[in-house]
Amino acid sequence: MTDARPNRFATLLDGRPPVFDGGYGWLLQERGLPAGDCAEGWNLDRPDEIGALHEEYAAAGATVLTTNTFGGTAPRLAMHGLEDRVEEANRAGAQIARRVADAHGILVAGDIGPSGELLEPMGTLTPQGAQDLFEAQLRGLVAGGIDLVLIETMSDLDETCAAIRAAQTVAPELPVVATMSFDTNLRTMMGVTPAAAATRLAAAGADVVGANCGRGPDEMSTIADQLLAARPEGVLVLTQSNAGLPELEGADFVYTVGPDELAAHAADLHGRGVDVVGACCGSSPAHIAAIAKATAA
Repeated sequence: MTDARPNRFATLLDGRPPVFDGGYGWLLQERGLPAGDCAEGWNLDRPDEIGALHEEYAAAGATVLTTNTFGGTAPRLAMHGLEDRVEEANRAGAQIARRVADAHGILVAGDIGPSGELLEPMGTLTPQGAQDLFEAQLRGLVAGGIDLVLIETMSDLDETCAAIRAAQTVAPELPVVATMSFDTNLRTMMGVTPAAAATRLAAAGADVVGANCGRGPDEMSTIADQLLAARPEGVLVLTQSNAGLPELEGADFVYTVGPDELAAHAADLHGRGVDVVGACCGSSPAHIAAIAKATAA
């Protein structure tokens, strides 16, 4: 009997603390991105602003920077007239993160979010069509120098598996991280449970499976327990909770979970067996600094 293959993401970390960065979209809005505008467009038009946010996360202790390419597929870029610049926008996003990561000796995750289209039978997009969309995005990310592929905030297992296949086609040597977003009934919008996600995504080839976004730390703890119970041997688990849910204070929405509380949550999950932590909407470099400190070995 031979030993199982070492986890490719764990090998890539090479002793670095397993800490992803935090939110981008909401912080960019705070820094001048108009609501509803294209965050990925800033990779092309305002790269210094994106680089500055990466730098803040790196200085806070993140060892994996996420490219500003969550909405980088053609259908989502088409909403902003950028559908012909898919590879360019994704390559630029990867290059910005690469420059910062190299200065700190850390890693870059090429970020892929949902395609913006529904797969059959609820929509018209085929699994191969979805894979083609993700392959176009990945060609730009790989050209920009990413170290791993991050597929996140997914709700449809078929779409997530199409993204994994795209990664295996375009960059078969890179580790793949795949996370889904679970809501109040502990299922994704498409009805997927954490256990089903862990099992199928690992079988599809993900090196790391997990959950991101959601409603906050309390529900993420339950989701993490289910992921941990279902994950196959050799597969790592990642969690990236929101900083609670935003509440209206005056004219502004404010997230309710501060850095210390989110760090205590991350440390608790780390103690339960979660391998990799980070944060999602509402989080900032201050949250990541607290998480990095709280989860340090």
